[in-house]
Amino acid sequence: MSKQSTTVEVKILDKEYLVACPEEEQEALIRAARHLDHKMREIRSSGKVFGVERIAVMAALNITHELLEQDSMSDATSSILKAMDSKLDDALGENTGH
Repeated sequence: MSKQSTTVEVKILDKEYLVACPEEEQEALIRAARHLDHKMREIRSSGKVFGVERIAVMAALNITHELLEQDSMSDATSSILKAMDSKLDDALGENTGH
């Protein structure tokens, strides 16, 4: 049985994108877009990288590096760091939709 797909609007660096994804993966897509937006804003605010394309590439490299580092950690350590990240996001209001 095929999954029902829907279009989700996400905003990254103040630009809106329409992305098709299965309904059950909408929240994950929105979280991923928020994470990418946050990383790109960090890079842009550093003032060292100019141009949206270059900022996107640097963000992709940073996120990929983080994922590869997580793969090399034990599952327990990775779980602890993810929980800490989630709690920090909640404390800082990252999950409020702003």
